[in-house]
Amino acid sequence: MEDKTPSQNPSPQSEPEPSGRAGGGGLDRRRFVTGAIAAAGALAASGALGAGQAAAAAPTARRAARTGRAAAGRRVAIFGGGMGGLSAAHELAERGFQVTVYERKAWGGKCRSMPVPNTAGGGRQDLPAEHGFRFFPGFYQNLPDTMSRIPLPGGGKAFENLVAGDQVAAFYKGTKFTLPAKGSIIGTLSPDSLLAFLQTALNVAGAVPVVEVGYFLQKMIAFVTSGPKRRYQQWENMSFSQFVHAEKMSKPYNELLVEMFTGTLVAAKPDKANAHTMGLMAEAWVYSTLGLGGYKAPDRLLNAPTNEALIDPWVAYLKSLGVTFQSDATLTRLDVQDKKISGAEITGASGSGTVDADYYVLAVPVERAVPLLNDQILAADPSLRSLRELTTDWMNGIMIYLRQPINLAKGHVAYAGQPWALTSISQAQFWKKRFGTTYGNGEVNECLSIDLSAWDKPGILYGKAARDCTSDQIFKEVVAQIRKALPWNGIILNDANIHSYFIDPAITGNGTSQAANDEPLLINRPSSWNHRPEAATALPNLFLASDYVRADINLATMEGANEAGRKAANAILDASGASGTPAKLFKLYQPNEFKGFFDDDDRRFDRGEANFFDLYDPARP
Repeated sequence: MEDKTPSQNPSPQSEPEPSGRAGGGGLDRRRFVTGAIAAAGALAASGALGAGQAAAAAPTARRAARTGRAAAGRRVAIFGGGMGGLSAAHELAERGFQVTVYERKAWGGKCRSMPVPNTAGGGRQDLPAEHGFRFFPGFYQNLPDTMSRIPLPGGGKAFENLVAGDQVAAFYKGTKFTLPAKGSIIGTLSPDSLLAFLQTALNVAGAVPVVEVGYFLQKMIAFVTSGPKRRYQQWENMSFSQFVHAEKMSKPYNELLVEMFTGTLVAAKPDKANAHTMGLMAEAWVYSTLGLGGYKAPDRLLNAPTNEALIDPWVAYLKSLGVTFQSDATLTRLDVQDKKISGAEITGASGSGTVDADYYVLAVPVERAVPLLNDQILAADPSLRSLRELTTDWMNGIMIYLRQPINLAKGHVAYAGQPWALTSISQAQFWKKRFGTTYGNGEVNECLSIDLSAWDKPGILYGKAARDCTSDQIFKEVVAQIRKALPWNGIILNDANIHSYFIDPAITGNGTSQAANDEPLLINRPSSWNHRPEAATALPNLFLASDYVRADINLATMEGANEAGRKAANAILDASGASGTPAKLFKLYQPNEFKGFFDDDDRRFDRGEANFFDLYDPARP
């Protein structure tokens, strides 16, 4: 175990509680665990057991001067026009800085939507596509705050384009299981009341052995009551599969609980994602479902393609603040003099050029940031070498366009037990414009937008990993795996209803040895927190604004990138000495009722003891 103190300092320690009881609730842990298993059995027998944003917004700040000249020391060059770069530009422009954003590919980065070329007809727009479907959980707070400050054409704000789903569903061997989109706790918030809620929320009756369901629920309660020391020094350093002892449990336990759980929440793989990150997301999901902490509905998405609903209005607003946008501009070099960035080189179709600014923000993804960190930069800030330890994986989308909608769920769907870890959203039901009269040639009335998260596992048709399949083989495999999970062998997703498909164009060379992914995703592997930097670097004018920057949400997401952009803006505000209110940084909710448990667990961790509720292991000899 690496002894690395987390950035969130734990509360001052006090005397430990008696060994058989936990601080904050006075619960007997053996009674708690026995009750969890017994309740699981009773609910299974009855068929019942189974699968915010804060109101405050940043104050209005000074707008940039429109003279074309910035005040001395206020010129900012941002390299990367994705979520992190746009978020930094937003906060800085509202505080009077002159900002230029340089982007090599497309505004919005991995968050953008895109048209499918040559698919329009009859005055309609091209069919919409995307890197992967958009998901705005209710515990996202920083990004919704930004959206509440983006005006829409004709009135309103981008935040109003968020709509809520009614449920999150998983299909497993022809059976549909659901996670609730809302719930309630009766009585005082406690481990007991959370356990009671989870026992009814995880609707997996008869599919997973009762004792294993009880164990999984117990592990969730152990995480929720863990203090910061255990979260950052124990759970951070193991995979989620290790945390829930996946290797000792049944296949249904792994497929329906462990894999569905991670796939539905964040499209992650449990053997690669660390337990800290996954536990944090599960905890936040539950609190959002219960309406705690000011969180909104747990499953939210946009009511139009991402560019229409968010990216295009955002860029337009930033331009109105004086932000300059330069496309086809790839950052190729950062120059250093006297341990500061002295300039940058960008290249594009028209050639190369130099950028001179007071502050430089690196808002490109980690796989593009690492090659830019030359020896001079690393000599000035050796800690940036640890970025080489971060890893990415393929998580990209495939769109299947349907002639008629199919009724899967009014929310996100996971296809549990399928090798390519598929999750989807049926988009037309949420969009404000009628799909068939707005997009395509009039034959398409639905887009089933699918995230494919396991590109390295053999499929069921060709026995090949997705990265080794041709585009047509990927499409046929995805359809076959979805049909296998759906009832009636997937008759509702029949050939006659499928119009066409489109794979994220970031995937190239399909089916050849040159297969590549131009837009992979950062993976929160075990111990990755220890390798992630803050937004400010040791170089006084170089800042970072991407999803690998340490963020409270601790996951590579739009929310994490938005938080990184806010942190970079605040660091520049400090470095410049400019007056103004810093961008607000929202924190994930932690209930005050659990402070006693957190403090007690920190003491237990210091003594080398397990979490108070982490006792019973049915697989232990």
